[in-house]
Amino acid sequence: MITKEFTPKRTVCKAMLALPEEWAKNEVSVAGDFNDWDKNSDHLEKKKGKWSITLRLKPENEYRFKYFIDGERWQNDDAADKYVPNEFGTEDSVIVVGK
Repeated sequence: MITKEFTPKRTVCKAMLALPEEWAKNEVSVAGDFNDWDKNSDHLEKKKGKWSITLRLKPENEYRFKYFIDGERWQNDDAADKYVPNEFGTEDSVIVVGK
């Protein structure tokens, strides 16, 4: 699930990414254009039956991303705005942040 909420002046979009708890046993991180694909940078918290994180993103951009689950596999978001091919022969999730 992805929800987007803008600050009052619409200079920042708070994008909340959430995954079902059963997707991972121990840890989930998110890597993408917003953090130079650093899988150790943004970790999701496990609470209330889901893994979640809120990212602060600039409006009028599209961001590719993937989840890195339990330190062993990459996973797309089922609720991404779209999917685009990557250089590894798979697809990346994309979140589109309007204005």
